Amino acid sequence: MSRSKYFASPLAADQEAGQEDDRRPSKSQLKRQMAALQELGERLVALPDAKLRQLPLAERLYDAIREAQCITSHEGKRRQLQYVGKLMREAHVEPIQAKLAEWDGDSMEQIAAFHQLELWRDRLIDDDEHFTAFMNLYPHAEAQPLRALIRAARKERAANAALLPGREPQRKHYRALFQEIKRLQAQAGATPAPGDADDE
Repeated sequence: MSRSKYFASPLAADQEAGQEDDRRPSKSQLKRQMAALQELGERLVALPDAKLRQLPLAERLYDAIREAQCITSHEGKRRQLQYVGKLMREAHVEPIQAKLAEWDGDSMEQIAAFHQLELWRDRLIDDDEHFTAFMNLYPHAEAQPLRALIRAARKERAANAALLPGREPQRKHYRALFQEIKRLQAQAGATPAPGDADDE
């Protein structure tokens, strides 16, 4: 499944976690949620109008997406995409994702598996305690290269957090870690959720 298809797993996972422990989302969780919505908005901008009209979009969001499609200036388009991402915060994303999944021919099981990959990636970056749990589930993984990927993704995240407004964040190591987790889970033939490791 393409990395660009679905981006909102941290949104659902973090909201559930917040409901369970009755705490407000952390800054890193909020940043992941905003990035997920921004990327989903960018995918909508890439859709033809015939498909946009089939989605449950608010009029203001639809108009903003159509305007972004017409802008040719790089800086102008960047600002409009940011505006689309801001409007996505008010959108009900689940039916939008469901329709995108239908068009892509992906099952709900595939989407859930993809979400778990994202969740593992985020937790490995957030805290070392999840590394042991991951290695217990996937003992065939090579610890040293995996740790190197995690360190690189953390440095990349820290550098992105320090970027001046308007500068594009880097996601090379973020994506590389995701692909390595995906490869390891494909070898194991399963995609256990992070919570499964705690049960063992």
